[in-house]
Amino acid sequence: MLKLENKYFLLRHGESPINLKGLVSCWPEKIYSPLTRKGVKQIKEAAEKLKQNKIAFIFSSDILRTRQTAKICAKELGLKVKFDKRLRDVNLGIFNGQHIKKIGKFWVKEGKKLSSLEYYKRRFTIAPPKGENYVDIEKRLSSFLRDVETK
Repeated sequence: MLKLENKYFLLRHGESPINLKGLVSCWPEKIYSPLTRKGVKQIKEAAEKLKQNKIAFIFSSDILRTRQTAKICAKELGLKVKFDKRLRDVNLGIFNGQHIKKIGKFWVKEGKKLSSLEYYKRRFTIAPPKGENYVDIEKRLSSFLRDVETK
């Protein structure tokens, strides 16, 4: 178990067109999806709230909508952003660019109704073709956090 000495704040990116269309977009980025005006406003408001905390660093995924989010926060907080590909969202493989319902059906067993818990458990062990599962993400993020903690 990784013991964290630092305090971390997680911020989701602001609204983007893919959110409005119900699409999933991971990496490599297939769909150009910058923040919407509403998304920019959401992040400016979030950054304003974050000012009351002693934030020393901003780390971000290198995906467009998260880069934009991080840059807005950095400007508001007077910090620079360090981009790291290990902070990318889950790689959904062949479902990248598809509607969210399509990937949701992937984890459902044929002809069998699953409880919410069973459904989410499958996401830890089953990766979409050419994608990754939640255990893969945990390894990626743990590597990032170990590096940050040592510095």
